[in-house]
This record gives sequence, C-alpha cells and structure tokens, in this order.
Amino acid sequence: MGAPSMTFDTDQNAGQNASQNAGHGPSARHTEPLPLEEFADRTGRIMANLETVIDGKREALTLALVVLIAEGHLLVEDVPGVGKTTLAKALATSVGCTVSRIQFTPDLLPSDVTGVSMYNQAAHEFEFKPGAVFANIVVADEINRASPKTQSALLECMEEGQVSVDGVTHQLEAPFVVVATQNPIEMEGTYALPEAQRDRFMVRISMGYPDASAELAMLHQRENASPLDELSPVVGKPELAELIETARAVYVSRAVESYVVSIVQATRSHPEFRLGASPRGTLHLVRAAKVLAALKGREFVVPDDVDELVVPVLAHRIVPTRRAASDRGGATQAIADSLRAIVSATPVPLARTR
Repeated sequence: MGAPSMTFDTDQNAGQNASQNAGHGPSARHTEPLPLEEFADRTGRIMANLETVIDGKREALTLALVVLIAEGHLLVEDVPGVGKTTLAKALATSVGCTVSRIQFTPDLLPSDVTGVSMYNQAAHEFEFKPGAVFANIVVADEINRASPKTQSALLECMEEGQVSVDGVTHQLEAPFVVVATQNPIEMEGTYALPEAQRDRFMVRISMGYPDASAELAMLHQRENASPLDELSPVVGKPELAELIETARAVYVSRAVESYVVSIVQATRSHPEFRLGASPRGTLHLVRAAKVLAALKGREFVVPDDVDELVVPVLAHRIVPTRRAASDRGGATQAIADSLRAIVSATPVPLARTR
C-alpha cells in the first residue's frame, strides 16, 4: 500500500447521502436495516448451510454471499467437476426465493431465456409466456456453451431487471440475481462472454480443486446421497430484503469513495491493460465493500474492505495486453498481479473518528 494521504470518517451519520448514492440495486425499499447482531446471525445461517455442501471454500462462499446481499450477479469460472453448479444451487436453495435453472447449450434460443409471445386462438390475442429468467435467483449453468446471441439475451435482464419482448417491457421481481457458471474458454465447445456481459457480473470467482482432506470427506458424505437433497432454505424473501437494506445503510466516506475511484481510474491508464475497469465496476466495488463491512460487524467501510475485493470485482472486466499475458503466465494471473500493484501504489486514507 502507498503512504496515507486522506482521512475517512467512521461516523456513519456523517455524509449519509454519499453512502446511499454510492451504489444501488433494483429492489424496492420497504424494510428497515437490522441490528448488526441480527445481520450476523442470518448471514451465519446461510454460510453454515452452504458449508454443508461445499467443503474448504470459505472465501468463495463469502464472495457468493456478498454478491447475493449486494444484489449483484455472480460468475463462477472453473474446470468441470469442482462444484460450480453445486455452489450455485446451494446458494439458491438457502434462500426462500423462486429459483430457475437454465442449462445453456448451443441450440438454446434467446426466447427460451426471456420468454415469447404466443397467439391464443381462444382469446384471439397474443399472450406472453415467461421464460426461465423470471425467478428471483437464476442459475445459468455453463453459460459460455450457448451462442453469443443467446448469451446476450441476459444483458437487459441483468442490468435493468426487466425483459423486452415484441416491444413490451416485463419487469422482473426483485431481488433478481444471476448465478452463472462457465468453463475456461480454452475448452472445446465454449464461446467467450463479450465484454459487455462480463461487466454486468459483480464478482467472478474460481472454485479450484479441493484439498485432500476435503476430497476424502466428500467421498464419505456423498456415498449414498447428495447433500443438496437435504438442503432447505434458512432465510425467506422478507429476511433477505432486510439483509439487503442493512448492507445498503453501511456508511462510505468521501475519502474511501475517492480511494475506490483512484484504483479504478488507474486501471484505465495501466500500460499492461488494453481495457480498464468501467464505471459500473466502481459502483459494484463500493456496493460489495458495504456488504463485506457489514459481514465483519461494521457500520462503515474501511480501505481494507476495498482492497480485499479489488481482484474478484474488477479482474473479469479488464483485458490485458498480449505481452503482459504472455510474460505473466496467462491473462488471469497478469491481471491479478497488476491490480495488486495498483492497490499497493494507491495512497490509503487514514481513519478519523468523530
């Protein structure tokens, strides 16, 4: 980290408008924030539920929970068989919301995702038949096995919480979260997600292979049945709405906002990046940091919250130069290394209490 040069308030009442304007999701606001003790209890139940299915991946589970409460979208990228779909299903099952699963294949049509208008002969009019995207949590399995045209069917849904078919707009019920899995683009039969679609995902995570002890435990746990079969919701939709509102109320000082902006803007002029992070990335980074602060029992964001989220929130939005990717052993590693260097070089604001 660089030398401190700014101060940020830890008084959550100061500059409250700055906090509330830092990021926003699609949900209507009709609930009050929870005490942090109740927030910790509910999120702890969700984490415990997830850990009955996914062993030894607490960091990935925490990021998935951050995305859910921040009303973002999650992209899980890794090789087959490491639990991508299991994580997506477990997250969806842990929350008492409507859930839909879409298996993306090369022959999947955009109308299968969004819906289609069909003529009703009895009523002599067209009726809209909702597609699989009409659910609170949509599990998009192997999203990069569908054609780019079908992938793009999710663009409007993910950003605006609505679907437009035949000139008519249909609103999606809040909360609306897409949990997508994808295989590495080097694998046969995959299509790389376009930059515009990657940018709509708040966080990208990689599951990685389990360690030996976790893999051994998995053999015993899943010998006769899948843990997913025994999973049940631990919070309902009203409780989730309260978690969302609690995270939104977390305070972000002007200095911390400036710190976030400095990091994001540095990606746009970095010599090893052909494409830096977007303004949407700035908003997502602040929203995710607010949730992480609440998970840590704080009513305000500190720079460490931002630092912890820079790579998972920004890396998938960035395109490195070919030379950087070649020199660093691949695009993913090159981006992560450069982002950490940017964080280290950015002046860190000092805390100031009131």
